[in-house]
Amino acid sequence: MTGGALDGVRVVDLSRLAPGPYASMLLADLGADVTLVEAPAGAISGMGGGGNTEAAARRRAFNPLSRNKRSIVVNLKSAEGVALVHELANDADVFLEGFRPGVTDRLGVGYEAISKTNPRIVYASLSGYGQTGPYSQMVGHDINYISVGGALSMIGRPGQRPAIPQNTIADFAAGGLMTAFAITSALYARNQTGRGQFLDMSMSDNVLYLLASQTGGVLAGGPSPRPGAEMLSGGAPHYNTYECADGKWISIGSLEPQFWAALCRVVGREDMLDAEFDSSRHAEFQEHLDGFFKQKARDEWFAELKDIELCIAPVLELAEALEDPHQQARGMTVEVQDPVAGAVRQVGIGPKFSDTPGSVRTTAPAPGQHTDEVLRALGYEDARVALLREQGVVV
Repeated sequence: MTGGALDGVRVVDLSRLAPGPYASMLLADLGADVTLVEAPAGAISGMGGGGNTEAAARRRAFNPLSRNKRSIVVNLKSAEGVALVHELANDADVFLEGFRPGVTDRLGVGYEAISKTNPRIVYASLSGYGQTGPYSQMVGHDINYISVGGALSMIGRPGQRPAIPQNTIADFAAGGLMTAFAITSALYARNQTGRGQFLDMSMSDNVLYLLASQTGGVLAGGPSPRPGAEMLSGGAPHYNTYECADGKWISIGSLEPQFWAALCRVVGREDMLDAEFDSSRHAEFQEHLDGFFKQKARDEWFAELKDIELCIAPVLELAEALEDPHQQARGMTVEVQDPVAGAVRQVGIGPKFSDTPGSVRTTAPAPGQHTDEVLRALGYEDARVALLREQGVVV
């Protein structure tokens, strides 16, 4: 028993690339018992590279995507391997896969096959474009899903090519996070109906879903948001970033009237107090702010202004963010013991539960590390496990 919010929930995870493992990481962090079902060739526990070499083990130790999970390697091209996955699914609450639509059906582990013997299963299929529609069989990555979902067109500066963000929007937010949310919602629904269900999780769908606020204006007949030209995308001087004397950057978000007034006073432009929404004066104010913030280093400005209510923050590089005193105070880095690398640090857990907190208990497993353990829990005797290994059904 972990004491986490999802303690007792059993998950079978066939996903491979980042979105699926992130979804099951979120579930595992909150106490779910997640079993990775990996392929014999190229198993990638923890997204740290395949194999059981020391170098691969050290890479896995620092990558959180498969932490708190167990790994079993199964050959799904064998009838025995398919039968084994069915046994795992029959004992599970959740089944997660991230193949192209139709692949699990061809393998014999699709929703129809799995739900016949376990109608309570919550079966989540995570793909780029969903199980249906004209794009369903197209290959893609985060950049493609945020393109189709409408997000990429809004990111950047006027007149420049769209700025490609790190793959957090589609892969992690629209993919992994939304899938974990859907799974937990379906588990709640099962408590009411007694039945599981199929979840068709499309990253491109969910990118558009994340843009709910922006879609309202467009569906009402307004124009599409333009890159770097809207109030919240860099089109206003008081919601923007500014380079400082040391080449680092500060962000300002002085939208509300009281924050705007504080900004005007701090930068010595009380004449702008009534001009927050006068776009004809924005370029003038932008130029003033550009010069103002170049007078001191980023951290000097933050130390001087952070207690003034004008919405200011340093633009931190990731290495800085991990060491930031606020993030440290919030437990956003944790130390966990790895059998090969020893004590390693990983990102902490975002949601803070008062009664059933999440926890980081183990680093990513080696591929097949728990094959014997998982099979014995299913009632397999040692001789049968040895035979399956000899036949190449499991590793």
